[in-house]
This record gives sequence, C-alpha cells and structure tokens, in this order.
Amino acid sequence: MAKILIVQGHPDGAERHLCHALADAYAEGAQEGGHSVSRLELARMDIPFLTSQKEQEGGVVGPAIREAQDMIRAADHILFVFPLWLGEMPALLKAFFEQVARPGFAYDLGGSPLRSGLLRGKSARIVITMGMPAFVYRLYYGSHSLKAMKIGILRFVGIAPIRSTLIGMVGSKRFDGGSWLDKMLRLGRMAR
Repeated sequence: MAKILIVQGHPDGAERHLCHALADAYAEGAQEGGHSVSRLELARMDIPFLTSQKEQEGGVVGPAIREAQDMIRAADHILFVFPLWLGEMPALLKAFFEQVARPGFAYDLGGSPLRSGLLRGKSARIVITMGMPAFVYRLYYGSHSLKAMKIGILRFVGIAPIRSTLIGMVGSKRFDGGSWLDKMLRLGRMAR
C-alpha cells in the first residue's frame, strides 16, 4: 500500500472551498484502499517568500518547511490540489515550492540539469480547479501553468509519472461537483 501526501494548495484558510472537498474525497478513498495518508494545508503554514537565489540555495529552512520536506521524503505519491488564479497556481503554492525544493533535498546543484532530481521514485497527481471550461484552458491557453509545474518543478526534481485532472466551470450552474468528488474517491482508492 502507498504512502500518500495530500498538499491542499488553496490559500484561503478561513473558508472551505471545492479544493478542500476534493482533497477530503481523495483522502477518504485512499484510506478505504488501505493507503496511509498525510496532509499539508498550505493556508495554515508559515511559508515566507524567498527574495534571492542566495536565500534559496543556502538560507535557513524553517521548521514548517523542514516538516514538509520530511513528509515529501516519506511519500510514495503526492496529490496537489489548488485553484487556477490569473492563469497560474496561487502565489502561496509557488512560495511553497520555492521553499521546499531546495538544493540537496530536491535536486543536486552540481548535477546534470536533466538528471539532477533527488525525489525519484515518487508519483504525483495535479488537480486544478477553474472557472473557465477545462478544454479552453487546454486548447486556447495551452495548459501553460500545468506544463510549467509538471516539467519545471515536479519532473525537474525527479517526480514521475505525473498525472493531472482539470476541473472547469466551477461556480457555474452546470457544474456537477458530486461527480468530481466520486472521481477523486476512486482515484484515492487506487493511489493515482
């Protein structure tokens, strides 16, 4: 059975959103499937923004980030759930990646750019919610932020395979949240 880490990346910690319900459904399915689940709620963490390359490569790693690194290290599979904001991941999630993906933990600073990832052997799923139709995000916008996360962050640090789920039309009258919760439950059972 897999060790699963769920990273709930919605930056609003004051209210529950669809991202929270999706993460909960995935966790429920994973536990039903016999997998162990740990969770990070980014809105409840102290995640300072980095302001220089020097800080990223050699600055102090705070206790919340060190704990997140330990959870990532222990995981076999990582689920990232977040809303699309202005065509990108929320700034808090980007700050999390910049803090967590430090040299020596996530990649080898002196290694080959194509083989420097230190987190090999882990898989991931990215779940992005958005107000626009998912096919518009794919076809018109080219899924650019999804590609950047897959290639520029996760694959760079060695995580593969990386699967994705794009949930569009959130907030519209035609949106069927129940079917997405069922899908997340099924994906959780399979640790995919």
